[in-house]
Amino acid sequence: MFAKWGSLAYRRRWVVLVATVLLAILGGVWGLGVFDRLSQGGYEAPTSEAARANEVANQTFGRQGGDVFVIYEGDLKDPANLKKIKDHVSGLSRDVISKATDPIPAPDQHKALVAITLNSGDSNTQIKQFDELKPDLHIDGFTEQVGGLVPTQKAISAMSKDDLTKAEAVSLPLVLILLVIIFGGLVAASLPVVVGGLAIMGSLGVLHAISLGFEVNSFAVNVASMLGLGMAIDYGLFMVGRFREELAAGRSTEQAVIRTVSSAGRTVVFSATLLVIALAGLLLFPQGFLKSLSYGGMSAVGIAMIVSLTLLPALLAILGHRIDKLSVPWRKNKQPSERGWRWFAAKVMKRPVLFALPIIALLLGLGAPFLNIQFGQVTEKVLPADNSARIATEALNRDFAALSSNGFKIVLKDVEPADAQQFIAKIADVKGVGDVKPLAEPKDRTWLVSAGLENDPLSDAAKQSLKDVRALTPPSGSQMLVGGVTAQVSDSLDAIAAKLPWMIGLLVGATFVLMFLAFGSLLLPLKAVVMSALSLSATFGVLVWIFQEGHGASWLGVTPAPLESGIVVLMAAVVFGLSTDYEVFLLSRMVEARGKGASTEEAVTTGLAKTGRVITAAALLLIVVTGAFAFSQITMMRFVGVGMILALALDATVVRMLLVPAVLKLLGNAAWWAPGPLRRVQERMAIHEEGDDPDEELARLTREPEPVR
Repeated sequence: MFAKWGSLAYRRRWVVLVATVLLAILGGVWGLGVFDRLSQGGYEAPTSEAARANEVANQTFGRQGGDVFVIYEGDLKDPANLKKIKDHVSGLSRDVISKATDPIPAPDQHKALVAITLNSGDSNTQIKQFDELKPDLHIDGFTEQVGGLVPTQKAISAMSKDDLTKAEAVSLPLVLILLVIIFGGLVAASLPVVVGGLAIMGSLGVLHAISLGFEVNSFAVNVASMLGLGMAIDYGLFMVGRFREELAAGRSTEQAVIRTVSSAGRTVVFSATLLVIALAGLLLFPQGFLKSLSYGGMSAVGIAMIVSLTLLPALLAILGHRIDKLSVPWRKNKQPSERGWRWFAAKVMKRPVLFALPIIALLLGLGAPFLNIQFGQVTEKVLPADNSARIATEALNRDFAALSSNGFKIVLKDVEPADAQQFIAKIADVKGVGDVKPLAEPKDRTWLVSAGLENDPLSDAAKQSLKDVRALTPPSGSQMLVGGVTAQVSDSLDAIAAKLPWMIGLLVGATFVLMFLAFGSLLLPLKAVVMSALSLSATFGVLVWIFQEGHGASWLGVTPAPLESGIVVLMAAVVFGLSTDYEVFLLSRMVEARGKGASTEEAVTTGLAKTGRVITAAALLLIVVTGAFAFSQITMMRFVGVGMILALALDATVVRMLLVPAVLKLLGNAAWWAPGPLRRVQERMAIHEEGDDPDEELARLTREPEPVR
């Protein structure tokens, strides 16, 4: 199938080229509309108790707590100034706000707080309403600080879009320069960049289509851009490298295109499928945020694969030997030497235990901090310390602690007043719970109660208080629902924990089945899963050490805090998928050599010699693309950027280049073993690097007359 597609792409190269470019550009132009449809929500588990508590409270009492907080500072000892603030707020447009509180003075009487609830409950509409409202919040004679959920969401959205533009502006030129160095020529280097750019445009179109029916969080675009550009460049690197290798072997342009598609192209499809399956695992979780990241990642990787198998073969067919045009002088008409990699492989396999044991110990040591991981949620702390929305929200939590949202929001349904008062007293007696008071007048025998916390809402003590409150028995015939920050985070973690085994099963099962079909071995997939797990644990250990425990956090300009669970799950899926991706490219050439009669040691040496330089280059390029997000203004994206740098550096060097050859040497011939019946199944469904284009088929395809153009 792949050989036939390579032949078709060669013969219909101009049709394939024009169709792919037009579709990608049209998709990208239409896809720009996705930016107006992105949300800032989806972090909570929609069927959790905390979500139900919030839903019942909103239905019964209307939306509570305020979307925007304004802290006015001035001489508030004079009652006339408080009245001035009250009169001004009362005159704000009712087209955008549903209610606003009277100014609440702070104990020092220099500040007063106003909580404003917007008309809309939709995050996109709220941001637009806030933009309309903000200029009218200023009062002469006072300074104001504006914070709260909506200003924080607006800042995250704006910075996310700005970071995306900057990351692409920085990474694309750097990638092109590195590709020129790697390929030794401008023409060959430009092809993966072109593929990457079109992949991003196409993925935007797919995301826009998805947003018409599903909620798409703004971070989905960042993930799509990062993975679309990164994987397209990686796939382009493998395809172009293989094409030049075929030309150097003396084959015609047509033969080189067919063999490239049927070998490297097939491996690209296989590795992209593994990564898409890994990202599809995020769909198992109920949070809309994780589903959004899955949409962005899957669409980007899928489009990158499609463009690599359509546009790239067509361009290679058109260019032919001209792919080496504009070569740098020191690389002109020269193929890179494999001598160094062969020497390196021999050194590793000469003393495999000496390499394997210290590396495994190192990876386990790096992963140790992961045992102490703590989870939190997206708050104002993901913004830079000097951001006005963060400063205002921190001032609210500090100066108006009793009015902040960092407590329990408890809904009591079908309860009489006397019973409600007695039960509220029981809540106040729970260890760690502070002031307990009604947030609104009871309505339809339903009470809305606020319970403050004496500890940080994300601390273990606060989570224990949540368990203790939920363990209370409400009055007979009534129902209690506990919401708030602590409840939302705890319920979200419980939802993730419930689905995580299914995701792990999907990742491991898919990797095992597909790699067995590709390589015909039972031990190679098992080894790949263990290698990926070691790489993943080491990466997360370092991330916890930095972003949670704070070691070196000041250098990165981030505030140490519990990690957002959704981003951790995303990183797990991406890192696992990418590590398997490099494993596939490495093992594919080893299996190819093994199939031609090479011994285990010879096969490992050949595989490392053929792919070592390419995998290292691919990892370096992907580090540049994803590492650009390490300079993001938002802590979450900085976490992803730093995490990708760590994972790629570890996986493409220490794991793939050192640990994998050492382990294969220790396994010996057992590495290629499979029972006879399974071997026969694998041979019928084989996914090999070679073997899809035997000489007879290649000869038949190249003998067919070329259509008149």
